Amino acid sequence: MTSGGDAAPADLVPLPFERLDFVYMPSRDVASDMRWFTETLGGRLIFAIDGMGTRVAMIELTAEPPRILLAGHLEGDRPILVYRVPDFEAALDALEARGWTRENSIEIPQGPLCSFSAPGGQRIAVYQLARPDAEEHLAGRRDF
Repeated sequence: MTSGGDAAPADLVPLPFERLDFVYMPSRDVASDMRWFTETLGGRLIFAIDGMGTRVAMIELTAEPPRILLAGHLEGDRPILVYRVPDFEAALDALEARGWTRENSIEIPQGPLCSFSAPGGQRIAVYQLARPDAEEHLAGRRDF
């Protein structure tokens, strides 16, 4: 039952999302944005990586997710909300059954990720935490 008392349509597949882990934010100047998020907002820098032709910095503003990922390689001005799912392929299948279309699939240090855009232009991605030690491995790295 939904909160309004109506039964949910039987043909809808349950949503696969576990939680919002990251907000991937485009940045034209990652070093400058990183300083603002840490010095002005009091965020904690997890890592700042300069590699493969781009810069990425992870910042923690709260003890719980989501973490901020400032990324020099993201196009546009809108952030990407990155949700964790327990089973990547099953999540993609469930979302496709609801009518969305895959756009960009990549590997991030934590595991496979697929992004897509909502009709209103919002950007969302799902990923599976296949390598839970990746963040710990990167923590403390400061290339810039």
